[in-house]
Amino acid sequence: MASLHEFVPLTELGSLLSSSSSIERYPVYVHRSYVGFPLKFCSRVATRICNHKVPSFVVTKPRRTRGFRLFNSVELDYFLTSDDEEEMGEGFFEAIEELERMTREPSDVLEEMNDRLTARELQLVLVYFSQEGRDSWCALEVFDWLRKENRVDKETMELMVALMCGWVKKLIQEEHLVGDVVDLLVDMDCVGLKPSFSMMEKVISLYWEIGERRRAIMFVEEVLRRGLAAGTEDDGEGHKGGPTGYLAWKMMVEGNYRGAVSLVIRLRESGLKPELYSYLIAMTAVVKELNEFAKSLRKLKGFARAGLIAELDEENVKLVERYQSDLLGDGVRLSNWVIEDGNGSLYGVVHERLLAMYICAGRGLEAERQLWEMKLVGKEADGDLYDIVLAICASQKEANAMRRLLTRIEVASSLQKKKSLSWLLRGYIKGGHFNEAAETLVKMLELGFCPEYLDRVAVLQGLRKRIQQVGNVETYLKLCKRLSDANLIGPCLLYLYIRKYKLWVVKMV
Repeated sequence: MASLHEFVPLTELGSLLSSSSSIERYPVYVHRSYVGFPLKFCSRVATRICNHKVPSFVVTKPRRTRGFRLFNSVELDYFLTSDDEEEMGEGFFEAIEELERMTREPSDVLEEMNDRLTARELQLVLVYFSQEGRDSWCALEVFDWLRKENRVDKETMELMVALMCGWVKKLIQEEHLVGDVVDLLVDMDCVGLKPSFSMMEKVISLYWEIGERRRAIMFVEEVLRRGLAAGTEDDGEGHKGGPTGYLAWKMMVEGNYRGAVSLVIRLRESGLKPELYSYLIAMTAVVKELNEFAKSLRKLKGFARAGLIAELDEENVKLVERYQSDLLGDGVRLSNWVIEDGNGSLYGVVHERLLAMYICAGRGLEAERQLWEMKLVGKEADGDLYDIVLAICASQKEANAMRRLLTRIEVASSLQKKKSLSWLLRGYIKGGHFNEAAETLVKMLELGFCPEYLDRVAVLQGLRKRIQQVGNVETYLKLCKRLSDANLIGPCLLYLYIRKYKLWVVKMV
C-alpha cells in the first residue's frame, strides 16, 4: 500500500521534464517508483491536466468496496449503483491499484487486464480517476486506450464527455487562467474525444452565463493564437463555424451588434485569423445595426415633425452620416476579407449581405449594383428586393438606375407589375417628387390597375401643397380628372382667388 512519503512533486523531476506553466498551476504528484520511467506526452500539449489536491491512496483488499466508497463524489454517487458494487470483481480493484501505483503505463496495465474488466468496470475506472484528488491524466489515458481498442461505445463516450464538461466548468467557475481551459480542450482532442457538440462553444457559453464576457473574448483569442479553430466543423450550410463566429453571435443575441463587428475586425487586425463564417456573422451584425439606426432616425424625425424636439442641426446631421458611413465601411472591409480568404461559393452570400446593408442605409445606386453582382455570381435576389431598391432610387430620382430596374416589369405578370409600380409610386412620395408620383398614378390607371387609397391621398395632398407654393394647378387638375373618370374620387370644386380683382373663381372638375 502506498503512503504519503512515497510521493514526490512532479516539479522535482527536472531532469525528465521541462518546466511549464501548467505544471506550476497544477501540483501533480507521482509515485517515487515512477521516477525514471519515461512519461508519454501528447504531441500537441506539453503537460498533463491533473486534479490532485491531496495524494491518492490505494485501498486494501479486505474492504475494497468500502474503501472505494471513501473517495465518493457527486460523479461517483451518480454513476455507481449498489449493483455495481456487488459486481465489481478482483480485476477492477487490481487495475485501480496498478494505475494508482503509476509504475507502468496505463495502456500496459489495461492491456494485461483486458479480459478481466467488463465495459461497466472500465467506465467506473474513468469515473474513479475523474474525482477530486485523483489524477485526471490517468482518466484521459484510460479513455485513449479504450478508443484505440475500439471499446468506446455510445454510453462510454457520453460518460467521458460529461466528465470533461465537469472539469471545464470547474476550471471556469474557479477562475483558472484561460490557458488552462484551452490546455484541457487540447488534451481532449489528443485522446480522440469528439463530442457531438462544439466544446469551444460550450466554454464560451459557460463564460457568458456567469457574466465573464472579457474572459470569453480572451478564450477566443487564445484559441486563435494556438491555431485550434482551424478544424471547426461545417455548420450544415456550406460555411465553417467556429469560436469567433459563435461569440459574435452571442453578442448579437444581446443586441450588441456594434460590439460583434468590432470583435471580428479587431481580431483580424491584431494578426489573428478568425474563421470565414465569423466575417459573415459580423456583416449580419452590420445590417442589424444599420436597421436599428434607421429606426431610431425615423422616430427622431417623427418627434421633430410633432414639435416635441428641435430639428437636427447641421453638425448632428454630419455625425449621423459619419456613423452610417463607418458602419458601411466596416461591412465592405469584412466582405473583402471573405473574398480574399474564401472561395466562389461565398460570393453570393457576401453580395446579399452588402445589398441588405445598402438598403438599410438608403443607398440606391450601391444597392442596385449588388443586385447585378448577385446575378453575375449565379444568385438571384428575391423580387421584393428589386422593388425596394427601385423605391429607394425613385426617392433619390436616380433615373438611369430606375430605368434599368423597370425593365423587369415588361415581362412580369400583372400582379407583379402593379406591385412594382406601387413601390415606385411610394418612392416618389417619400422623396417629395409629386409630379412624377402623379405620372405614375396615371400610368397605373392606364394599365388598368387601381392604386391604393392611401397612395392616392398622399399624392393629392402633396400636389395641393405645391399649388399653394408655386401656383401650378395643371398637374393637380389632370390627376383629379383621371381619378374622377375612374370613379375613384367624386367631383372636385376648385376655388381660385384673383387678388388683383378681388375675385373668387369656382370651377368643378
